[in-house]
Amino acid sequence: MRAIATWKQEQQYDAESDSGHHVALDAGAAHAGGPTPMELVLMALCSCTAVDVVSILHKKREAFTSLTVSAVAEQAPAPPRVFTHIHLTYHLGGKVSPKAAEDAVSLSKNKYCSVSKMLEKAVAIDYEITYEGA
Repeated sequence: MRAIATWKQEQQYDAESDSGHHVALDAGAAHAGGPTPMELVLMALCSCTAVDVVSILHKKREAFTSLTVSAVAEQAPAPPRVFTHIHLTYHLGGKVSPKAAEDAVSLSKNKYCSVSKMLEKAVAIDYEITYEGA
């Protein structure tokens, strides 16, 4: 796997994945041109675990209708501003067994999500699961 980031102007960059997809990044104070690199890491974590949870719940034939994964991260106050804690919230809609949801999230966190496994070596990651109408 390869990636490349090209400086465009000021603190704006174009990142390209090996598969040819582009993401605009903006490390400037206003972040007007795109997410910062650290925001992108957090977005990757949410996306990676969401892919796993959806796949697992489909295999379990759970009748969920939506999933949103959000993250709140704390960062060190001084450079390097690494994440010091990440809290994930999985919000599920539809009919889903709480045990199936817990199993899916646990499998993602502990076995399948490569972004989570990589980050947990440096930062504590915890989570909660909420349900539509709960």
